[in-house]
Amino acid sequence: MNAYLKETSILNYSSPSIQSFIKSKNWLALPPVERVRTIYNFVRDDIQFGYNISDGISATQVLQDGYGQCNTKATLLMALLRAVGIPNRIHGFTIDKALQKGAITGVWYLLSPKNILHSWVEVFVEEKWYSMEGVILDKAYLTQLQQKNQDCTTSFCGYGAYTDDLKNPPIEWNLNHTYIQDKGINQDFGIFDTPDDFYAKHQQQMSFFKKFIFQKFVRNIMNKNVATIRNRS
Repeated sequence: MNAYLKETSILNYSSPSIQSFIKSKNWLALPPVERVRTIYNFVRDDIQFGYNISDGISATQVLQDGYGQCNTKATLLMALLRAVGIPNRIHGFTIDKALQKGAITGVWYLLSPKNILHSWVEVFVEEKWYSMEGVILDKAYLTQLQQKNQDCTTSFCGYGAYTDDLKNPPIEWNLNHTYIQDKGINQDFGIFDTPDDFYAKHQQQMSFFKKFIFQKFVRNIMNKNVATIRNRS
């Protein structure tokens, strides 16, 4: 289990900001299952769904940003869980870009890569591994997405979700797997001990120019689109 608890440059959980934050939450006083559930819920709902500047930013940066997507939320979830002694690993994939339609529109959607780098955390608790992909969309955003598409009775794809049941997706964790984007997976890269290992072998396939445009402009547009949905009255 030591491999699933180690600290890295991305999982920098001994940093003062993370350590003081964990202390303020008193998470170490909780039993292991409740520790996992509480941290999972925090990353899911208190860290809003949004697009950071890069997949490979550190856990401290994700916490500071206050938002994240699949890969960056996975980083923060892993770091917080390892900091309180809960072993975990990362499972890497790609998903079809159709999953992001609505969050990204028009020419930017047409220019975006067909396959989007994706990951979820697998946590080891009570002698079993559990997948935690349901951490990606915060409940405030998901609730508005559900209301916007309340007539959907089949699989839903778009706005950061791909699920067979938008009205009741499996996002609550109680010793079970959770998912919100898994139906969009089109390539499985397997399991890695750390995000550092994953990104050393797999990165988002994008030209330098497109990467620059995404970081400077497109992700801000996507974040505004997501915020518009979340803040619907």
